[in-house]
Amino acid sequence: MLLSAFISKRFRAHSGQKDGQNGFVSFIAKASTIGILLGVAVLIVALSVINGFEQQLVHRLLSVVPQVEYVAPNKPINNWQSKVALLRSQAGVTGAAPFISVNGMAQYKSELKAVEVRGVSPEFENQVSALNQFTEGRLVSQLQQEDVLLGQQIVNRLGLKIGDPVTLLIPQINQQSNTLLAPKRVSLNLAGIIKMGGPIDETAAFIRLDKAQSVLSFEQNQVTGLRLQVADVFAAHQTAMRVGQVIPDYVYVSSWFRTQGSLYQDIQMVRTIVYIVVFLIIAVASFNIVSSLVMEVREKQANIAILKTMGAQDSTILATFVMQGFTQALIGVILGTIIGVMLALNISELFTWASNLFGDNPLQGVYFIEFLPSKLVWQDIVITVIVTFVLAILATLYPAWQATRVDPAKVLGN
Repeated sequence: MLLSAFISKRFRAHSGQKDGQNGFVSFIAKASTIGILLGVAVLIVALSVINGFEQQLVHRLLSVVPQVEYVAPNKPINNWQSKVALLRSQAGVTGAAPFISVNGMAQYKSELKAVEVRGVSPEFENQVSALNQFTEGRLVSQLQQEDVLLGQQIVNRLGLKIGDPVTLLIPQINQQSNTLLAPKRVSLNLAGIIKMGGPIDETAAFIRLDKAQSVLSFEQNQVTGLRLQVADVFAAHQTAMRVGQVIPDYVYVSSWFRTQGSLYQDIQMVRTIVYIVVFLIIAVASFNIVSSLVMEVREKQANIAILKTMGAQDSTILATFVMQGFTQALIGVILGTIIGVMLALNISELFTWASNLFGDNPLQGVYFIEFLPSKLVWQDIVITVIVTFVLAILATLYPAWQATRVDPAKVLGN
């Protein structure tokens, strides 16, 4: 093995000379190394960004949007206090809270904006939501009777600032004739601004639960739905169906898979596509090693013949050219990993810098975050390195085997 390593090193030094075919072989070898470098770096950065989106989905979006909801379609849920206690006692449930949800309009001066008004209990809401982390001004747990919290985009659309008066228009329905009545006007004060980013800021409006009960003429023990926080967000649907059986009311069961599931599926689909595409790029770069080694074997037939006449075994010749290709891959993998890790660790800052430089953020108002997240997972790096080396070694086997078939009598006799 040491002899093979020594011969491989001498071959590389000779190939690096820029004369005729030697220079062309060296160029092909360097091109394959650069291809592997770029492929490894791109794969590490892309997977880190995808992992970052998945992490933000769990720790940011799913900490605010309902993970599990039970919504009464026809009549309110009565005695919500006892049912919240019952739900909290179920396995896999870490929190439960009541809510009242109704669509309406927010009005300020002559401007109107459609909103989803949610009446929440300040005492229970913290058990199922991390909304306080994304609120400026008064928090959900500090809501007063005449307060309302609005999303950032609603505030921008209406031209509001904290302390301004806001009117909520709540639709009224005649239960006997099932006809739509004139909307009820509710005057409130803007006490806080929700800054989640993305679509949530376009519709979110939070008021106290007792205020919503008063507006809709509900009793104090009546709500339109119950919300859960679960221990395993990726098993939320199974938990929702199992736990929902303990509720005696007729309710619709909903989990975040229905409202945000397409986003999660998109993240997983992009992850799969990235794996396939970038590994194909690495495969192409790895098999460029075949071209460079085949040319090198032809160029060094005389050297191989001399080595054989001196007693070199076929295994020594095979190992020599395998090491040639392995070295090319090793350089590409090491440099690609270093560049990829450095970019992955700083991609958020680089994205913010580029957005400020060009004055445009392509994520603003589109996704649930307005920055480019990144989470470096070392398992991804290990898999990338192992697969790259396997492809590189496979690519060296055929040229190395061809080198062992060189006939010294034919080569040296010409």
